Amino acid sequence: MNAVRRTDLIRLLGDLDDDQITEILALNPSVVEVEQAALWAAGQGEELARKGHTLVGVVASIVDIVSDDEDDEPPARPVPDL
Repeated sequence: MNAVRRTDLIRLLGDLDDDQITEILALNPSVVEVEQAALWAAGQGEELARKGHTLVGVVASIVDIVSDDEDDEPPARPVPDL
């Protein structure tokens, strides 16, 4: 198993802060696990699940770390009052 580096995480998962990178690297993931997490985070998890790659273990932890950041961001546009 090849060690995942910071550059791999940014290439596969996009813009991450230092805390997220540290958390993910602490999981000691494989490149395949990071690739699967990137697909799950991009909303393509159903296709992976059909192929037998369920969201568990390290992949699930990576998705949680990446998704936590998205939950903290405000909406891009304010919702108009109706």
